Amino acid sequence: MRSYLNKVLAIVAKDIAAELRTREVLTSTFVFALIVMVTFNFAFELRVENVEAVAPGVLWVAVAFSAMLGLNRAFISEKDRGCLEGLLLCPVDRSALFLGKLSINMLFMLAMEALILPLFGVFFNLPVLNPRLGLIVLLGTVGLAAVGTLFSAVAVQTRAREIMLPILLLPVSVPLLLAAVRATGDALATAPPLVEGPWLATLLAFDAIFLAAALLTFEYVFQE
Repeated sequence: MRSYLNKVLAIVAKDIAAELRTREVLTSTFVFALIVMVTFNFAFELRVENVEAVAPGVLWVAVAFSAMLGLNRAFISEKDRGCLEGLLLCPVDRSALFLGKLSINMLFMLAMEALILPLFGVFFNLPVLNPRLGLIVLLGTVGLAAVGTLFSAVAVQTRAREIMLPILLLPVSVPLLLAAVRATGDALATAPPLVEGPWLATLLAFDAIFLAAALLTFEYVFQE
């Protein structure tokens, strides 16, 4: 078990070292999310009276679309440098490779979210220092990263890899995004009703189902 964990951590450390040299994933995802929020903030400023009805959707649109930029890079760097085959030939269980890539994708997404959430609170004048909101963001990130890591491995083997990931990811992520938006709206409400339980349960179920499915199917993704 310890050897397995060390292999997962080695993959994570490799990607962190690569990101520290370029900083392209975190920078691009943060800038894209910021542009989305600023655009929506100006677009809705004079048209929406109840900002609480719009802000959750804006947040998750920014998170989902900016996350796709980072998820697209999960395997592209190895593929472009010709070292993906070497990584696959390592004496490492494919599930360890998946968990390593999943961990680094979650880490980058959480770092990006930690940067944009304070700005989100400023733009929409909403309290974001909320433990329930933090839990919702974490659950949404886990599910999005799990599905995105699996589909990124599929997309990187196609010619239209930049287009293929959104085509695969967005339809499958609809239940996750819907539940995250509704739960976020309840968490940000001034007098929140106690109705977010079903949406949290949906997030938990989505995370559990797709984490298990991704672990079971990932080893077959790279088979010829």
